[in-house]
Amino acid sequence: MSATHPLWEFVNISKSYPGVLANDKVCIKLLEGSIHGLLGENGCGKSTMIKTLSGVQQPDSGKILHRGQSVQIGDPLAARAKGIATVFQEFSIVPTLSVGENIFLGNMPKTRFGAIDWKKVHADAAQVLVEMEVDISTETITGQLSVGEQQLVEIAKAIAMDAQMIILDEPTAALGEDEIERLHQLLRRMRDRGTAILYVSHRLDEVERIVDEVTILRNGQVVRASGETEISVSQIVSAMVGEDIGEHYPKEHNTSAEIVLQADKLCTKNGVRNVSFDLHKGEVLGLGGVLGSGRTEIARALFGVDALTSGKIILDGKPRRFSNEMQAIKAGLALVPENRKFDGLFFNFRASGNITAASLSEISKMGILDLAAEESGTKRLIKELEISAQAEEKTVNFLSGGNQQKIVIARWLFSDAKVLILDEPTQGIDIGAKIAVYKLINTLTRLGKSIILISSDHDELLAMSDRVAIVQHGAIQRIEDASNLTHDDLVRASTEQTKSTKIQVNA
Repeated sequence: MSATHPLWEFVNISKSYPGVLANDKVCIKLLEGSIHGLLGENGCGKSTMIKTLSGVQQPDSGKILHRGQSVQIGDPLAARAKGIATVFQEFSIVPTLSVGENIFLGNMPKTRFGAIDWKKVHADAAQVLVEMEVDISTETITGQLSVGEQQLVEIAKAIAMDAQMIILDEPTAALGEDEIERLHQLLRRMRDRGTAILYVSHRLDEVERIVDEVTILRNGQVVRASGETEISVSQIVSAMVGEDIGEHYPKEHNTSAEIVLQADKLCTKNGVRNVSFDLHKGEVLGLGGVLGSGRTEIARALFGVDALTSGKIILDGKPRRFSNEMQAIKAGLALVPENRKFDGLFFNFRASGNITAASLSEISKMGILDLAAEESGTKRLIKELEISAQAEEKTVNFLSGGNQQKIVIARWLFSDAKVLILDEPTQGIDIGAKIAVYKLINTLTRLGKSIILISSDHDELLAMSDRVAIVQHGAIQRIEDASNLTHDDLVRASTEQTKSTKIQVNA
């Protein structure tokens, strides 16, 4: 670190949009060799700050200092030239290109004749992945990877730049505990080499473990900053929301003896292996495991996305076999997918069109949509789930992540689903929205709905589940009461499955 100046400094930065003051005289110092946490609820101004430092947009007033000198960051290329690399929450990978090509996109190594040096592209990309302890072939087409693996490729792109400053916006949203720990070890090594890191995350327990300093925003203003991270999660939450919200995991136990769904030795071509379990009425059954363990594949098998090669599903005592998702929906199953943006929402629709999408036959007469029935049904759910009133007028792309997630869940309430499969339901949403989802889970189980909860957040999984099934290599290894398991148990189970870090290079 400079003896007199931080590496980067925001001084009274303000930025307005029509009707919104996104940043209001924000001051932040970013030091070399330090991991700085930028925290706050959705809409607090974090994304605006990130875009300003990344050159995506310009502040209305205030100064940006680099090593004490006032500078302008006119565009993302200027930011890159100044040693800033940004990993945005929204992926910027090209899905049709290989992992190696994506890692060096826009910065391809060249031969002395000016052609792309493909051997060096894959060799250097492989070296970055080795440093990250990630087992992905550099030749793999990126669109074929899981969401979590694509997230790791995004992070690899930033590391490959050898930047002085790295901005990470929700870098672990799609990662499991083992992947998070390896990423944190990497970030600590980079910090110790002098890199400045700006770290944005809604996972406050991991923020407490990884950051050296913290700035908390609320309504566009800095409400708390610390030179040392000696504030607890509860203090962070209170500063973010402006009040003490009490219990983070307000769990209710509503399980009954009645069995609603049975999985009997399910197998699929996508890696589900002899999966068996019972799900009780009003129960939350958690699926725990690392990225790639097969949790999502089990969900896809249950919901008819992937065909069963053997085994059977028994719903309300009757054997069922779903050839597609619509058959599963009609039988009373629902899936809230891991990636709501690509698989869960119609972004050009308002809440009403999204909520009724799975039940159009229920609000149609002679094939014509009954708009009055749609409006009344969706208004009721918007009110009951405390979804923003803006959802009635605006398309869902203008809503916060928490509101978007509640709209996906509202779809299945509208369809009167009996069993809801929630795949990472709190991924990428702030603490207030998370608690709203937890309370919604309680409401659902109180109504007799049954839930299969997939979560990479071990604390969340243990706190909100009645039982937890540990998944490894597409198979359920054991099922335990959540109260009998600890965080260490899940970490140990994850560690047992961790793949070799050998990287394949096909150059």
